[in-house]
Amino acid sequence: MACRVVLDTLLNRRPSATIGPQNSSMPTFPEWWNWDLSFTSHAELRMEQRGVTEVEVRAMLEKATGLQPNVVESRFMIDVRHLQRPWIVIVEPDTDAKLLVVVTVYEVSQ
Repeated sequence: MACRVVLDTLLNRRPSATIGPQNSSMPTFPEWWNWDLSFTSHAELRMEQRGVTEVEVRAMLEKATGLQPNVVESRFMIDVRHLQRPWIVIVEPDTDAKLLVVVTVYEVSQ
């Protein structure tokens, strides 16, 4: 089930196109935000090295606070938190398969 729908279901509210507090100036997330997730083998390797599971990454994405374009065209940096620390999830929408592909996940150095 897509991240946004899961979050809306948990919070018993109508699905929307934004994530984070409803009264904030968060950007509207694109259509692909509601697509099913897929993980590259690179992402799975990095997740194992960094001690996070697929379940934890999915939970991070459900509570994402923002997104911005990545330096690689067609990829996006999703701002998330894990264990009260900032992390980034790099995703790439696959428009042909209608999948949101997780490319890598990493903790932000402070």
